[in-house]
Amino acid sequence: MKKNQNRKAMFPLILVAAGVLLILGAVGLYLYLGSRNAQPSVTSDLSEDNYPQVKRVSLENAKGAYQQGSAVFVDVRTAEEYAQTHIPGALSIPLAELPERISELDHQDWIITY
Repeated sequence: MKKNQNRKAMFPLILVAAGVLLILGAVGLYLYLGSRNAQPSVTSDLSEDNYPQVKRVSLENAKGAYQQGSAVFVDVRTAEEYAQTHIPGALSIPLAELPERISELDHQDWIITY
């Protein structure tokens, strides 16, 4: 009979331990998913020094071109990233596909990639 009483006394402790494990798991999952959605930082290999042949466009000039409709915006991120958010009217040509799809662009247009 004492063995049965010990089991009954352990039951609340097991429930508390299971609850703590569930909370820790939920916090871990939250932190993991939060770190995956963090905005990536710009790496130094994308600096102007490394790509001097690429003309840079200031945010103000890009915004003006967008408002006037004088440029074609090409989103070179993955299709999944494009689906999440993009500049309205921007074309989606992932960077990996750009060499094959470059003919889709009119080289006379002002093309702004991002």
